[in-house]
Amino acid sequence: MMRTFLIDDATREQEPCVATVGFFDGVHRGHQHLIGQVTGRAAAEGRRSMVVTFDRHPRQVLDPQFCPQLLTTGDEKVAALARTGIDSCGLLQFSPAMAQLSARDFMRQVLSDQLCVRSLVIGYDNRFGHGRAEGFDDYVRYGREMGIEVVRATPLVLDEGITVSSSVVRRLLLDGDVDAAARCLGRRYSLEGIVVPGFQEGRRLGFPTANLQLDETSKLVPLAGVYAVVVQTEDDDRHRPGVMNIGCRPTFGGDRLTLEVHVIDYHREIYGQRLKVEMAHRLRSERKFGSAELLARQLCEDVKMANDLFVKEILI
Repeated sequence: MMRTFLIDDATREQEPCVATVGFFDGVHRGHQHLIGQVTGRAAAEGRRSMVVTFDRHPRQVLDPQFCPQLLTTGDEKVAALARTGIDSCGLLQFSPAMAQLSARDFMRQVLSDQLCVRSLVIGYDNRFGHGRAEGFDDYVRYGREMGIEVVRATPLVLDEGITVSSSVVRRLLLDGDVDAAARCLGRRYSLEGIVVPGFQEGRRLGFPTANLQLDETSKLVPLAGVYAVVVQTEDDDRHRPGVMNIGCRPTFGGDRLTLEVHVIDYHREIYGQRLKVEMAHRLRSERKFGSAELLARQLCEDVKMANDLFVKEILI
């Protein structure tokens, strides 16, 4: 079981470790590939393995106006890191003072003195320290000064030629390509939140929907459109097929983004419950229909397509 702890001024780890540092948004397959190199090296050296990450996106501290589009909330990230097999996860509270640390000072004060890092595995494109002005060769040189061996990790390149990164996953989701995003993440992209009262239009059309209010406003919402999804309700662990509309309800003159989920063949009341929605496949773009009847006809087709995917076990 992964040990998670907050790194503060009093932190003094005694056992030497092999570590890596990064924000790890999404904990995608590229991150998993990197962490596998950390755990492999730790096993070879007979040491524990550690991920050092941050409690918030560093740019949020440097630029208060910055609104990140995150692939994982803090809790989701820690849970995903725990599934990698890493021994421990140290959470740094990023602050203006930390942002001013040079790479050398960060390595000395945090990695060496506080965390007892003796091997540091650096992501192939990762830079840290004030202004991200220094690079891998600098880290190697500083490491020699303080007894840390610094090694560069290899990247993960998929068969399609995609080098997996958080920015690549974000771009795929913003394009609506949740299938490719899932291949990069190693799992389906998911959204979680509470079911709140909506406009009831779906119910009047015979397709009741759960209006999802996300837990985190900083969580990235994929491109507007209609998606086949897999849904889990708070009181039921079963994976159920569904259809999710992300958009502004143009047929009804809507003007704000909503996330509406229809759970197929599910008739229980779920207001106030938490839903987890996994994005499986984009069915179509959102569009305005000439009447509610035409929209209802299209919703029948959407549900049929999603249910067919479920039956074929593509959604399981």
